[in-house]
Amino acid sequence: MIAIRGAITAEENTRESILAATRTMLQEVIETNNLKDEEIVSIFFTATKDLDAVYPAVAAREMGIVSASLLCFQEMYVEGSLDMCVRLLMHVEKATKQQDVKHAYMGGAVKLRPDLIVKEEANG
Repeated sequence: MIAIRGAITAEENTRESILAATRTMLQEVIETNNLKDEEIVSIFFTATKDLDAVYPAVAAREMGIVSASLLCFQEMYVEGSLDMCVRLLMHVEKATKQQDVKHAYMGGAVKLRPDLIVKEEANG
């Protein structure tokens, strides 16, 4: 089993914006890791306290991810932390080494893991 992380910022606290950002992040994780629906075991989503218009898991269901267990949480608030952010932790049953996983940090969330962005640019 492998774990994949991702994060993205939404433009605004609306159903449309949160779901669009979540779909973009999910699509990136799925495509870059060559995932099939049946390999996705579970996805934990968090959203910062300023995003409360919809559960991010709705985007996964709308994309056809129906067999995986999904759960949404509010991200712990830390003063000065990134606003308007949806994060995910995806557990996948796949014969891939954890070090070969491609995580997705997008939009304003790229600053959360600059080490991964530098790594990707060096390999690209």
